[in-house]
Amino acid sequence: MSLRYALLGLLEDGPASGYDLTIRFERSLQRYAWTARQSHVYPELKRLAEDGLVTVADEGARGRRSYAITDIGRQELHTWLLSPPKARAIRDEHALRMCLLSCLDIPEARQQVLGHLDEADQVVAELRSLADAADAAPHPRGRLRMGRLALEYGIFQYQAQQQWARWALEQLDETQDTAGS
Repeated sequence: MSLRYALLGLLEDGPASGYDLTIRFERSLQRYAWTARQSHVYPELKRLAEDGLVTVADEGARGRRSYAITDIGRQELHTWLLSPPKARAIRDEHALRMCLLSCLDIPEARQQVLGHLDEADQVVAELRSLADAADAAPHPRGRLRMGRLALEYGIFQYQAQQQWARWALEQLDETQDTAGS
């Protein structure tokens, strides 16, 4: 059900085609909020249009449609945003691996944490670059547009992973020093 609201939120940022929305997902939501493939986006856009939450704003070459959020869609998005979130099921293989590091010996665990830190470093740099580019481009909402806020959320998440990885490395080093004594 959240795909519906993610699409409405992305359309709140301006009209877009299904392809454009898929690209927006990849750039602003996919790594830290929600994943959607093009094969999911188009059927959901059709349902949103049938429910009167979006409208076809423009039809271009080869049947390309650009969608815009309607006032009813804005109201539904608003209501959903103010409602309490439902309990969520979490399935994060990467986090599960980090939780099970104690099953490895210390050098192996250290290598896994270093890989985690390296990935977090890379993603923070990538997201910072996207944020800088977003800040450079004019937008009617300025810096408070949805994609920019989502980018910063992702940056904070990956910075927390960096902080955790550095802490975990200290713990592993202390444990190895104690075991070696």
